[in-house]
Amino acid sequence: MDDERIWAFEESLWTGDAGRYHELIDDECLMVVPAPPFVLRGREAADAVSDTPRWSSVSFSEKQVSRPQEGIIVIAYKADAQKEGGEAYTAHCTTVMRRLEHEVWRVIQHQQTPPLVSK
Repeated sequence: MDDERIWAFEESLWTGDAGRYHELIDDECLMVVPAPPFVLRGREAADAVSDTPRWSSVSFSEKQVSRPQEGIIVIAYKADAQKEGGEAYTAHCTTVMRRLEHEVWRVIQHQQTPPLVSK
């Protein structure tokens, strides 16, 4: 998968509907998000996200792509997302995708870390 397609795939996870999310999250996915229950697995992760309002827009910066072996893509980035009505969200994220077959990819890991406030 080329870089342009990787970022379009990732954006669709932020802004797409619940069906898209269920389609792209692998049953064995491990996910860490900054809200309870924090650590999620597979369908649990897809179900949790399906019950929340989707982001209306997202932009990525600080983008990095790694291809450590055939069929595995690791990305890291900063996300700035916005919901209808003005709610904004920023986080540094990682996602790992694996290829199941030609042009068929699934997310097997995702993590979000909002900015940390130092005291």
